[in-house]
Amino acid sequence: MTTGIVIVAIVAILLGSTLQRLSGTGVGLVVAPVLALLMGPALGVFVTNSTTVVSGFLIMLAVIKDVNWKRYLIFMPMALLGAIPAAFMVRELEAAWLNIVIGSVVLISLALTFGTPRVPHIQSHALTGVAGVVGGFLNTSAGVAAPAMVMYSKFSRWDQRSFAATMQPTFMTMGIFSVGTKLAVGATTIDQLPPWWLFPIIVITVVGGIRIGAWLARRISIDTARRVAITLAGMGGAVTVIRGVLMLA
Repeated sequence: MTTGIVIVAIVAILLGSTLQRLSGTGVGLVVAPVLALLMGPALGVFVTNSTTVVSGFLIMLAVIKDVNWKRYLIFMPMALLGAIPAAFMVRELEAAWLNIVIGSVVLISLALTFGTPRVPHIQSHALTGVAGVVGGFLNTSAGVAAPAMVMYSKFSRWDQRSFAATMQPTFMTMGIFSVGTKLAVGATTIDQLPPWWLFPIIVITVVGGIRIGAWLARRISIDTARRVAITLAGMGGAVTVIRGVLMLA
């Protein structure tokens, strides 16, 4: 792994962690397409999943009083159901197709999440379970669970403060499921993992991003943070799709 790859990865993780502290989401959307380009799709998403475990845990400590544990406990078993078939898909797909899947998921998710007009109000445990399954599948296959959760929050009219807080343990646990299932089915092996010293760097970078996000939270709006996340994620998703298509060609 070259110094250039490490530096770009650190910048992406720093930005994603900052945006996640500001708005509740951001790590997956920003980091997944960038790391997929730098490290290859399977390993890039694996490292993204590892990053969401760290960021979700650390941010959760700051917002834990606002977490809706009832919804979290519905999300979790359903997320595992989504993670298992996604891990097998990652194992079987070629790198080119994985790039296309990751980039397409990011782009389609952005369009659905931020381009969808007001949706009907639906409040049910079934919808919560479906969001957990879809989120678990997308997180494991593409490193991007946030859009499924944001769509669910729109349907359920979930308060932003509680939603952002609850997403932290949710993303943390989904990340654990994603890492565990992919190691279990052989979609990612121990030999393929990046050098051990990258993981302490990820932790330090996430801590830095959280601190920057907390500082910026008093100075910029959530809408501004989301626009930045959308722009960065859209660019990364488009480039990832293009790379996959070129690999096929």
